[in-house]
Amino acid sequence: MSKRDLYETKTEALVLPLIQQNQFELVDVEYVKEGSNWYLRVYIDKPGGINVDDCELVSRALSDLLDEEDYIEDAYILEVSSPGLGRPLKKEKDFERSIGKDVDIRLYRAKNGNKEYTGTLCSYDKDTVTIEDGGESFTFERNEIALIRLAFDF
Repeated sequence: MSKRDLYETKTEALVLPLIQQNQFELVDVEYVKEGSNWYLRVYIDKPGGINVDDCELVSRALSDLLDEEDYIEDAYILEVSSPGLGRPLKKEKDFERSIGKDVDIRLYRAKNGNKEYTGTLCSYDKDTVTIEDGGESFTFERNEIALIRLAFDF
């Protein structure tokens, strides 16, 4: 297990009781380096959406727990936030929740001359994702997909 995976797994275990206690949903935990800084990001959600007070509550409590456990070697910035509209679908529950909704798919390589598709998420499994657009069905191998997220119009 990589250092990144270990930190994300341990952080998820630390934050889950707090998330459940407040009836939030843990969307994702990521430990990433951007520029010269490391970020530990925790994305939370709830019906009706997350607000600043919710993020502050989780951030303060998690910060205290992280200080006690002290398993992250690097200096890092803790961020707790809503996943936002453009969040990628990563976990099983993300796909399950998105059945029947429009999604944007970006492929690593063009398929039938296109790298980007938008359609209604019809089904998925561990290997494939199927969308429908205009009565036509498209199935993609998961390893072909660079990004899949909910589609949104402004």
